[in-house]
Amino acid sequence: MKKKMDLPTFDNAQAWTGRDMARREDWIRELNAEEIAEIDRAVQHAEGTGRDMLELRREDFPLDTLLPVLSAVRQEALTGRGFFLIRGIPVERYTLAQCAIAYWGVGLYLGEGVSQNGKGHVLGHVTNLGLDYADPQVRGYQTTVRLPYHCDLSDLVLLLCVKASRSGGLSSVVSSTTLWNEMVRTRPDHARALMEPVYFTRWNEIPEGRKPYSRVVPFVPWQGRMIGTYVRAAVVKGQQLSGVPPLTQAQVEAMDYLDSLAADPDLHLDMAFRPGDIQVLCNYFTFHSRTSYEDWPERERRRHLMRLWLACDDGPALPPFITQELQCATAGGRPNGIRVPGTRLVAPVEP
Repeated sequence: MKKKMDLPTFDNAQAWTGRDMARREDWIRELNAEEIAEIDRAVQHAEGTGRDMLELRREDFPLDTLLPVLSAVRQEALTGRGFFLIRGIPVERYTLAQCAIAYWGVGLYLGEGVSQNGKGHVLGHVTNLGLDYADPQVRGYQTTVRLPYHCDLSDLVLLLCVKASRSGGLSSVVSSTTLWNEMVRTRPDHARALMEPVYFTRWNEIPEGRKPYSRVVPFVPWQGRMIGTYVRAAVVKGQQLSGVPPLTQAQVEAMDYLDSLAADPDLHLDMAFRPGDIQVLCNYFTFHSRTSYEDWPERERRRHLMRLWLACDDGPALPPFITQELQCATAGGRPNGIRVPGTRLVAPVEP
């Protein structure tokens, strides 16, 4: 770590550029025939237990051959560049329930599933529900619109492509550490503004004893790494809530600049999802986005991604506000997603 104008910059594995990653393929791991056959057997074994998906444990989904692969992916996401792509889950010959079991089984080797919304969904679905993104309670993943760069509220977020769109819908990832470094280099005033608190709406999904909004610091240097927490849509919609301090002009301009940096094709990496791809991202080092897309007219062909939010007991050290204000904590002390009183965890197979 080195200093520039009293602000730290970071020269580590998390500080990559899209231009560099586009020339490489070491962030992609395509499963071979033996590994796919092992997943097939594990799905059959898990189905044979008769257990509900949330009751499944690693021993119910044995992956001896894939274990070292998944361990390496996990470490790369949590301590390395912060993202990975696993390619080749045979979703085209699985039922939707089998896709969910295969996905959940792989996830068991990467972390603990946590709730993604106020309904307690630990298996989420990113698909077009025909909703209006202008509605304060609607989230972008339920529509076909372009999503701005953001992070999710967990250690890892995983996306499994079950069906691809007719066109568009590219997944874009960018190193939040690189964005920080670029701001320090080019506009340190913006970097300082993004070390000041903003307030996220909770989308009316409010944990016990919490307010309808939470205090968040977008960039915090913490134990040798830069921890990024950024969801501009949550900040904008949070401004509509009573009791939320207004954004300063400096904060608005800093977020505009951050968004423009993320859109730089030299900095971000675009990838087209194929059915059977699993994207693994660490939310503290990687912001992600999606281009708008055109869907198939037939409902059964529409773009469909399954999503997991995972907590990892050995995840990166985090500033206290993440589990003390933004979220609560799992038994292992990690961010626990979105937990609303009286809601039990469920894993719906259908969107």
